[in-house]
Amino acid sequence: MTPSETNPAGSVEPSATPFPSDPGSSEPHGGSPAWELLLPAASAPARARGRSLQAALREAVRSGRLAPGTRLPSSRDLAADLGVSRGLITEAYEQLTAEGYLRSGRGAGTWVGGAVRAARPRARDLAPRSADARADFVPGTPDVSLFPRAAWAAAQRGVLAELPHHELGYPDPRGLPRLRTALAELLARRRGVVADPERIVVVSGVSQATTVLGFVLHARGMREVGVENPGSPQHDALYAAAGVSTVPLPLDDEGLAMGPLRESAVRSVVTTPAHQFPTGLAYSARRRTELLDWARSVDGFVLEDDYDGDFRYDRAPVGALQGLDPECVAYAGSVSKSLAPGLRLGWLLVPEALAEEVVERKRTMDLGHPTLDQALFARFLERGDYDRQLRRCQRAYRERRDSLVAALEEHFPGAEVTGIAAGLHVIAALPERYGPQERFLTRVSAVGVAVRPLTDYTHARAADSGQPGVRLVLGYAHLSPTRIRAGVRLMAEAVATRQG
Repeated sequence: MTPSETNPAGSVEPSATPFPSDPGSSEPHGGSPAWELLLPAASAPARARGRSLQAALREAVRSGRLAPGTRLPSSRDLAADLGVSRGLITEAYEQLTAEGYLRSGRGAGTWVGGAVRAARPRARDLAPRSADARADFVPGTPDVSLFPRAAWAAAQRGVLAELPHHELGYPDPRGLPRLRTALAELLARRRGVVADPERIVVVSGVSQATTVLGFVLHARGMREVGVENPGSPQHDALYAAAGVSTVPLPLDDEGLAMGPLRESAVRSVVTTPAHQFPTGLAYSARRRTELLDWARSVDGFVLEDDYDGDFRYDRAPVGALQGLDPECVAYAGSVSKSLAPGLRLGWLLVPEALAEEVVERKRTMDLGHPTLDQALFARFLERGDYDRQLRRCQRAYRERRDSLVAALEEHFPGAEVTGIAAGLHVIAALPERYGPQERFLTRVSAVGVAVRPLTDYTHARAADSGQPGVRLVLGYAHLSPTRIRAGVRLMAEAVATRQG
């Protein structure tokens, strides 16, 4: 225990942060050097200087900028820092000690006292959180406990040891060449895209990719973009932020229905062709061809969101649509499902016609993605750590998918479960006897089970609101097999009284 960590009585001071006499050495609570808190008061007219210093010190303690337990510099050092007489500082210390703001002891210095209970500013956490539920089947969240901490830490140490100094400057807004090269190899190998590193832009997830594309389309005179219905509810707000409205377009058994698309006035459309969200449908080969033919005919673009393209269980992976025509398709993906959403790391592969505009928009948005994060992920890719992580997640999510399907078969006989071949969620269509849907949702919510009906993902909710059956979108990636089985059993018990 150092001398500065004890008070005159010899007891330990909690979080005793020194109040430095050297403004360049460290900072007190609040983030400003000692002299900076008092500098305006020290510049007051001579007759008012003493009162101004006392008032400034008093307010610093009252506001919490100087926290209880903070040690103040000696009167000599602080006077030298402020360019005032030592007597003014001594008088200020004595006055505030008498008032209870400060305390001092012979040979132990002067400290901020604990009498003042300043209201500490509260930092609110606005991160999206699921409700406190006994079982949470809301889709969209991976199991972040699978994040490879040891491998990530090793990659971080390696990057910090080897990163050239110049790469800590402002980066290429597209991303580090090293990462774009590694991503091109990964995407070509795993997703079948035509990956030119010069057309890859590193972004903060698919959300930023969507917004960037929205701004570019708006600048080209497009005020509407087609979206799948049902589909991701986030698209509306993201495109609206760029001044582009969304036009909901229906699906059929093969993918986006071409008739309504052709009849609409849109020239660009957002799709999830490998595993449609939320239905789980994989676009047919014919529909993929028709969709690209349409884009060429209207001189437009298909915006492909490959949100969970790496997770396939019972079939060979469906390649990305971009591989069929890289000049018509803008392709976006991220590590949000494979590593963690909090990394805010993704990629956008753009047609040549949009490349310069996308890069310039990215530049004006944030001057490029953080360099250290990019270099770290590049190393993670190059050393094979990302492939190992994908295999690990694949095994875990397959087991959880199987647990969910088995539990639904056991507790909800006759349920039709679709979209199970890929992704991180399934669609469960329960027999009519479990409806109506609103009553079902009320009952399962009452026992602490969080679920989302398919109607939550449609633009025209009224069309399905009166259906007698129940159609649920059930996410399972973030739940253990044990919690999955328990959650499905809770749902069954919640509606069993009505069945009886």
